Amino acid sequence: MPTYRYKAYAAGGKTSSGVMEAESPREAQSLLRERGLYATEVTADSTPPPSGVSFFRRGITLAELSLMTRRLATLVGSSVPLYEAMTTLYEQETEGELKRTISRVRDKLAQGANLATALAAEPAVFGESYVSMVAAGEAGGALETILERLAEFLEDQQAVKSRITAALAYPVLMALVGGGVMLFLLGFVIPKIVVIFEQNKAALPLITRLLIRSSNLLREGWWLLLLLVAAGLFAYRKLMLHDSFRLRRDRLLLALPVAGTLLKTLILSRFARVLGLLLTSGVPVIRATEITGDVVVNRVYRNYLRNAREKLAEGAGFSQTLKGSELFPPLLVHMIAVGEKGGELEKMLLKAGIAFEKEFDTAVTRSMSLLEPLLVLGMGVAVGTVVIAVLLPIFELNQLVK
Repeated sequence: MPTYRYKAYAAGGKTSSGVMEAESPREAQSLLRERGLYATEVTADSTPPPSGVSFFRRGITLAELSLMTRRLATLVGSSVPLYEAMTTLYEQETEGELKRTISRVRDKLAQGANLATALAAEPAVFGESYVSMVAAGEAGGALETILERLAEFLEDQQAVKSRITAALAYPVLMALVGGGVMLFLLGFVIPKIVVIFEQNKAALPLITRLLIRSSNLLREGWWLLLLLVAAGLFAYRKLMLHDSFRLRRDRLLLALPVAGTLLKTLILSRFARVLGLLLTSGVPVIRATEITGDVVVNRVYRNYLRNAREKLAEGAGFSQTLKGSELFPPLLVHMIAVGEKGGELEKMLLKAGIAFEKEFDTAVTRSMSLLEPLLVLGMGVAVGTVVIAVLLPIFELNQLVK
């Protein structure tokens, strides 16, 4: 559905602005009138739709959003009215994007909108999953419970993100140090040693000649290398605007030997937990599947879930739509089938999500424990190769002197 930006004023003369979905500008004006607002300007929103995980967006960190959700759940659980709760959050928050967002949400609440509608007007911060769960909580009178579940999920996702960052810190540091050492050797040390070899005009071993050529390429063509890297990044960003390229990239990522398996496990964990949360919140299964498809960033999974949603609309069982696919392991399909038969699909999905998350943590720990010595070995081999390439001609010169 198209998105429109509007500027309007209420009966008391107070102005407001925001974003809303409607089939046409005329329908947008009608919807605004139903809210007691009179549009002065309605224009098509040219902002590209956000991509990636729909629970949080760029500009507001996952930790900030999870903390805000936890505080809101506490205030709602204490029977504080929503407007007062938002005012409390606004006063407690420090200056930044989140505080400005809370201010706009509070203004929507003051105009009579419910919380889900107010949050939906901020799609750059609150994704469709977040808004749908809040709307289901308001409709079922369980807003406090839904907000607590959202806060727990966001906190768990922040913990996973922190573990990944911590696991990658050492390998990235090793790669940077190793790359820096090699650049220093090739750019500054090797050129000074080469002068000795050139003065003696001795025949150099193949490994030494290759090292000298690499050093010359780095010193004389560094600008060309930087230009190629910049051109590659520019071309990659342009290609990423095309869905066909992104689909091929996502398929390639899933096919990687070790990283692909880790990525599948992480995707399955998020898929099961988000879908389970949506179903627990009272969102219909077809709608929940559609929202979950948007949460899953990988387009291979997203396309499959789009087809699964169509089969669900035709009356097929959820486990049957996933059965036989390489994207969903038999364990997950079996757990979903058991949940469907017992009427506890959402509980089984949440259990599966937690199980896959633990499996991901274990796999990351095991992979990093293997990667770290391999990086040390690779760095040692690289530096050793340079040392050998330098020492071989020196040994030959010593033999000639004798």
